[in-house]
Amino acid sequence: MRSPLSFMNLPKSTLILLLLALGLGGFVYFYEIRSATQKQEAAVQAKQIFSFTEEQVAALSVKTQNQTLKFERVDKSGQSSWQMKVPNDTPASGGTIAYLLDLLAKGKSDRTLSVSSPQLAEYGLNQPQANIEVKLKNNETHRLVLGNPNFDRSFLYAQVDPPAQNTGNVDVLLVSPDFGNAVNRQLSEWKSQNDNKPSTKSPNPSP
Repeated sequence: MRSPLSFMNLPKSTLILLLLALGLGGFVYFYEIRSATQKQEAAVQAKQIFSFTEEQVAALSVKTQNQTLKFERVDKSGQSSWQMKVPNDTPASGGTIAYLLDLLAKGKSDRTLSVSSPQLAEYGLNQPQANIEVKLKNNETHRLVLGNPNFDRSFLYAQVDPPAQNTGNVDVLLVSPDFGNAVNRQLSEWKSQNDNKPSTKSPNPSP
């Protein structure tokens, strides 16, 4: 093993390269360890947004800046389907409803901000892009209010079951932008595709 003096006898250029290599190795090690730790912390901190399951939802309403929609679950002969009640009374698209309910039942958030009530405007929650409300079969109701996206559009700011009056500090969650995709749809996408298809039956022949 070399003594400290033997390293001092190395050429200056070799010593500089050795120090740079040690510094780079230390940086890579620190970065990898820190990155792994942050991922582990995020996984631990990620919490379920709601505790209900998709099957427990009896009714659903979605209010965006462009439209208000209301749906009810219909159970017949052991099978479940969805009926749009507002703005039309017509069968709803099972796939569209299922996509939103899956997000609500399984969605998680790994970050919560505590902000003052006046700050809600900064997150787009004073005039939200959407209000989602679910009514469970046990008559419980839950709401998710969707605000603006964050700076890189990787999350949406949201409130879960907000109080009737916001006083003091309130919690703002960061949720998946998929929620925005799930609710900002054309009316036709919420309706059953079978209901939207034109009839292929031939008209009755004239007598």
